[in-house]
Order: sequence, then C-alpha cells, then structure tokens
Amino acid sequence: MTLRLEKNGKVAHLLIDRPDKRNAFTQEMWELLPELLVDAMADDAVRVLMVHASKKNSSFCAGADIGEFAAGAKDPEWRARNQAAIGKVQHNLAQAPKPTIAIIDGDCVGGGCGISLACDMRIAGPKARFGITPAKLGLVYPLHDTKLLVDAVGPSQAKRILFTGKLLPAQEALDIGLITILADDPYAEATALAETMASVSLHSQTMSKAIIKRILDGQADDDAASKALFDAAFESDDFKEGVSAFLAKRKPEF
Repeated sequence: MTLRLEKNGKVAHLLIDRPDKRNAFTQEMWELLPELLVDAMADDAVRVLMVHASKKNSSFCAGADIGEFAAGAKDPEWRARNQAAIGKVQHNLAQAPKPTIAIIDGDCVGGGCGISLACDMRIAGPKARFGITPAKLGLVYPLHDTKLLVDAVGPSQAKRILFTGKLLPAQEALDIGLITILADDPYAEATALAETMASVSLHSQTMSKAIIKRILDGQADDDAASKALFDAAFESDDFKEGVSAFLAKRKPEF
C-alpha cells in the first residue's frame, strides 16, 4: 500500500510509502487520500493528523508521478479526472476540521509541496528542500493551491517560487514562512507538538481554525456567524471542563 492511515492513540499518521519513486503520487494515491482523511476526521479518538513519509530521511513527496502524468495528460478524460482528484485532496485537506501537521525530512516538490501547504503546520528537518515547479513543465499552478502559497509566504515570495521553479533549502523556507518550525529531528518535534495539541480543547482548535480561514478568505470583522461561534463556546462541554479543572487546580481532560 503506497498510502495508508495508522492511528496511535490521539494521533493519526497519513503515511506516504513509495520511497523508490521519491513518494511521487499516482492517480490511485490522489483518489485514495480523501478517503483516508475522512476516516481520520470521523474518528472521535483522533485529535491530530500528521502527514509524512513512511521512512525517515526520505523525500516527503516529489509531486505527481511524471511518467504517469506525461502519458495520461494526452487523454483529456484522464487529465480531467486527475485534476479533479488533486483538487479534492488540496481542498479537503485544507478544510479538514482537526489540526494537521506535515513532517518534511527531504524533498517536498510540486504537488507534494501543495499537500504540505494544505496542512496547518509544516515541521521540517535541515535536509528538507521545497519547490513548486510548473514553470519547468510549462504548466500553471491551480488558483486554490496558489492561494495557500500566498497565504503562507506573501505574494512577492510566491511569485519568486513560481516564476523560478527553484528548490529552496530548509533555512530559507523557514525565513520566508513556508515552514512553521525547523528542527534537527522534525519527527520528535512534531510528536511533541501533537501531544501538546491533543491535551487541550479540540472544540477551541476547530473553531479557531474556522475563524482563521474566514480571515484568510477576506473577512475582517465579526458577523452573526462568527459571533455565534464565540457565544456557543460558553455552552460547550470543553468550557465546563476547563473551568472546573482550573478551579480544582487539576489538568483538564478534554
């Protein structure tokens, strides 16, 4: 299985397992990922999803399988199915309600970089490299995926990345905001972060994620819907447990 979901307590792992092809995605993998994502999001025990290569010190994902893509792209029907599958991955992952973390310990290129950008956070090791390379193939990056890039690094750096197709080293990716954390051991760093996030309120996290998305989509002030999110929190079980734990001077159990 080149793509699979494993669950370990409160943390689920979406594993990319095609190391001989630098974890490049086939059409089958693009179509499978949303199903695995639904599984992780629907499981009440899962609090955080981590997306990463199945093996350490390997590419995160080299993007689409160019051999398959070059052959299939000649067929308009296959091309449409491929574009739809990739678009579904990017939209569904970006809109996943629970926190998501990409762990990058090697090359993260093209569609692979898009997958990482659709996650809430990106934790990378010093050997990681990042690039979005449609300019090298005469292609155009989709608007939704470009927006994720612009949201992360701003329009000027997004233009540089797209206009050149160059691979950026990990430190430079950190400097421009393409990654969240640079760590010598990104897996240990991500595990510690996931454990911290899993110990606090999921309700607070999912509502915060929804509000941040509204801001990134252009909303600048509260409306009735955002005010309702704020007000509803006071009636939630998480708020009751948080207050109770604070008054009892104990750790809350969310």
